[in-house]
Amino acid sequence: MQITPAEIAETLAMVSKQHLDIRTITLGLNLRGCTDADIDAMARKVYDRMTSAAERLVPTAEQLEREFGIPIVNKRISITPVAELCAATDATDLTPIAQAMDRAGKEVGVDFVGGFSALVHKGASAADIKLMDSIPHALSVTDNVCSSVNVGSTRAGINMDAVLKMAGIVKATAEATADRQCIGAGKLVVFCNAVEDNPFMAGAFHGSGEADAVVNVGVSGPGVVRAVLADLPQDADLTSVAEAIKATAFKITRAGELMAREASRRLGAQQGILDLSLAPTPAEGDSVAEILEAIGVGTCGGPGTTAALALLNDAVKKGGVMASSSVGGLSGAFIPVSEDAGMIRAAEAGALSLEKLEAMTCVCSVGLDMIAIPGDTSVEAICGIIADECAIGMINNKTTAVRVIPAIGKTVGDRLEFGGLLGYAPVMPVNRFAGTTFAHRGGRMPAPLNALKN
Repeated sequence: MQITPAEIAETLAMVSKQHLDIRTITLGLNLRGCTDADIDAMARKVYDRMTSAAERLVPTAEQLEREFGIPIVNKRISITPVAELCAATDATDLTPIAQAMDRAGKEVGVDFVGGFSALVHKGASAADIKLMDSIPHALSVTDNVCSSVNVGSTRAGINMDAVLKMAGIVKATAEATADRQCIGAGKLVVFCNAVEDNPFMAGAFHGSGEADAVVNVGVSGPGVVRAVLADLPQDADLTSVAEAIKATAFKITRAGELMAREASRRLGAQQGILDLSLAPTPAEGDSVAEILEAIGVGTCGGPGTTAALALLNDAVKKGGVMASSSVGGLSGAFIPVSEDAGMIRAAEAGALSLEKLEAMTCVCSVGLDMIAIPGDTSVEAICGIIADECAIGMINNKTTAVRVIPAIGKTVGDRLEFGGLLGYAPVMPVNRFAGTTFAHRGGRMPAPLNALKN
């Protein structure tokens, strides 16, 4: 297929003016061979395995950037869920493993390391409980480690004991990092239907069905989609809008497919999935909210927002799967408030509420993401927020997640300043009528009828 001068100019414009980038190359590593009864010995094995397997990750990514001219914003590592490694140890505090992960990540030069994780959707083992209890301290003494806990699935239902426990862990993690804008809670996500090959943080971990070393790539381009929509006639119908988004997603995905193939070949790792997720940044013009407004919504959060997001998410998926047989992960549109300049404006204007964001999660890729809430929000209210989001995921057989950040010592109208790709988060109000009974009932919410597929 010949490449025309017009196509070359279009690709250059995508990169230089519209923020097309490879958001992450994530190397997934199987660390099951590192298990040991001695926690310190296990930490050494984790460090050695990570540093040896990932020593060429950053140089390879930088070489690809130079050769193809497409920025690779983040280089990351995901590992086997740490709770699965720690069944053999009697240690109650698993922080040494997190510290080994952090040191290894810094040694090889990656931005984040994911996998300080546990899967407890049907029940929690002793190691799972130790992992969850270790999260606040582990995230307070590390810089680049991310943590996730899966508390529900369509096939298993929702582990409500784990939901309540994680609500307390979220608040405790924010308190443990209150002197750093409560950033610990920004590196912690609670999932329903977590996927095993997600390249994005904070939820990345290397699942049990994966090979020893796998390269997963996340590609992003909200600015490219926004620019294409800006060129459409004002009277274009929604079918035309969807077709324009789909065609753009195809082009973005092809660029990511090329980079993924080359990265896996050069690293000698299996090529994993290509995650086409419109992941915004605080940069102007790189906003999912602005795409929704370009579709025709007055301000993100206003009536029509959920419908516009449904159209966007569907068109992105359709364009992506036509461009690559490896599309997976989460693939769609992300709505992290602190990382999206348009959503920040909408939240500050009062157009975007927590309840509207919850409605939007029914049709987008993940869930309630990077949302600051008042520091005095009760554990029961956080539990209710997590349970509501998990119910959406469980019933609709999709991944949902909650990454809320209790802003300790702050209230509505204040903000948390994270900087970089994480941006800043205006503190949003939380419904105060959660009560106390529901959160403390415990048990397991049964799987829905549509889980019976066999």
